[in-house]
Amino acid sequence: MLGPVLLAASRSAAIRRIVSAAPVTRPTVDRFVAGERLAEAVPVVRALADRGLEVTLDHLGEDITDPAEALRNRDAYLALTEALAAEDLAGRAEMSVKLSAFGQALPGGHDLALAHVTPVVEAADAAGTTVTLDMEDHTTVDSTLAILAELRRRFPKTGAVLQSYLFRTEDDCRALAGEGSRVRLVKGAYKEPASVAYQDKREVDLAYVRCLKILMAGEGYPMIGSHDPRMVAITQELARRLGRKLDEYEFQMLYGIRPAEQERLAAEGHRMRVYVPYGTDWYGYFMRRLAERPANLAFFLRSLAGRS
Repeated sequence: MLGPVLLAASRSAAIRRIVSAAPVTRPTVDRFVAGERLAEAVPVVRALADRGLEVTLDHLGEDITDPAEALRNRDAYLALTEALAAEDLAGRAEMSVKLSAFGQALPGGHDLALAHVTPVVEAADAAGTTVTLDMEDHTTVDSTLAILAELRRRFPKTGAVLQSYLFRTEDDCRALAGEGSRVRLVKGAYKEPASVAYQDKREVDLAYVRCLKILMAGEGYPMIGSHDPRMVAITQELARRLGRKLDEYEFQMLYGIRPAEQERLAAEGHRMRVYVPYGTDWYGYFMRRLAERPANLAFFLRSLAGRS
């Protein structure tokens, strides 16, 4: 029952002030966020790459209310692209972007987000890396997939995220399972109404497996975003049954969650990509991580109790 409460809290300015002021918060956030500045994130990417892991980087920032913020987020990603190229990391690290950070929710937001994300995708391609469009709440799906289609005309490696808890996602998986398509499948981390999304964990899991089967049987490149051992095992079995090679799909997990499992999969020869967020706007991301897994919340509460 705490999950929906924490998801609601992720959008509360009052609770944000309380959590941000707690002395224990910063050390706990550091478990999941690779610093507030690009200069702090780059060494994290280097260390992960040295351990045989690949990375996708997310400059935190979403639900912006000012067009100037969209420009700042665009410029932050352009700086990130330059840093990856300069550090010779573009071959091991891609970028994840939330289109709300590029102005998607502002008036004229669809066109604004497309205008701001396009130079980022262009710069990524020139640097030898690519971009994946993160998916946000259900109201943004149509716009995000339309922007994806536009970007893929010039940059076919541009990827997208689909969330299994939405009723529509099986159809979206079928539409995006074609040759060259890159899709990260996740369960979903936003509070969605029962009219558009499964509410029961078991139903979400079953939907994830159905979507996973569609993507693994398709001609695209599935990216399995899950920490669930069952989903990892099902993916491996599907790959064996369908004859997919180890370089024809990948696993993705969040920075700070199950790092030993990440290294185990990489050591077995799997492509294992770590989702690494950084930036000052960490609050919403942090609260969703607490909501997703009781172990994350328990970790935070134990830390809080230890400081009391």
